[in-house]
Amino acid sequence: MNLEGVEKTMLLTLFAKAKHSQQKNHKFYDSKAIEVISKVDYDFSIAEKDKFMQLGTIARTIVLDEMVGSYIKAHPDCTIVNIASGMDTRFNRLDNGKINWYNVDLENSAHYRLKFIEDTDRVTTLAYSAMDPGWASEIKIRKDVLFIIEGLTMYLNQKDVENIMKVIDENFSECTVFMEIMPPISVENAKEESIEDTNSKFIWGVEKGCELTKLNSHFKWIRDVNLFDGVNVYKPHYRIITWLPMLRKRMDYIAVLEK
Repeated sequence: MNLEGVEKTMLLTLFAKAKHSQQKNHKFYDSKAIEVISKVDYDFSIAEKDKFMQLGTIARTIVLDEMVGSYIKAHPDCTIVNIASGMDTRFNRLDNGKINWYNVDLENSAHYRLKFIEDTDRVTTLAYSAMDPGWASEIKIRKDVLFIIEGLTMYLNQKDVENIMKVIDENFSECTVFMEIMPPISVENAKEESIEDTNSKFIWGVEKGCELTKLNSHFKWIRDVNLFDGVNVYKPHYRIITWLPMLRKRMDYIAVLEK
């Protein structure tokens, strides 16, 4: 398979989306995820048992599908750049027939993706590190640009996150960023068996998205969207506890930034 460490996590989240899509009460349906998982040679036995990883992936997908879908509705001809895309299939779920989509990931991950998910005339995969400014020069359409940074920052250090923001800042005069952040308390204490099985570790996070503006003052913080909002859609009975501040501060959130 030739995937190492964090690279393997892209298969775990794809598995979670495929499994959810085949449930009777699914909140999104991802036929591409089902198709790809049926072809991938990987032992998903640990991922199958990791309910916390599955719940987090489903909640994040519900939240980001809603957020990205709303952005596309408001900007039907937009360009979307998915940084550290892995095996993400959001384009297949949300395509309106007009958007242009770029997937950016490390060379090994990008090549692995292309074995199972081919590019199209409006989808381009770019083999770069998120911190490499080279990918920015390959984005051809720069009107109404949305950056999605999902499932990445918790595996990086603060300098890496700062560098990603710098690349975006120096190459795009106007844009919106949806960046998933893990709170520090969860970086230190969260345990996901399937993630640990890949020898990956959570490293970095901030308590509130407004703290990201300290890394680059050219960005304006708009709001944070807690992933418990997705949990509440998937498991409505969880609402009796997901409002508790002590729990919400432990859950990942999507920081919305604008420039």
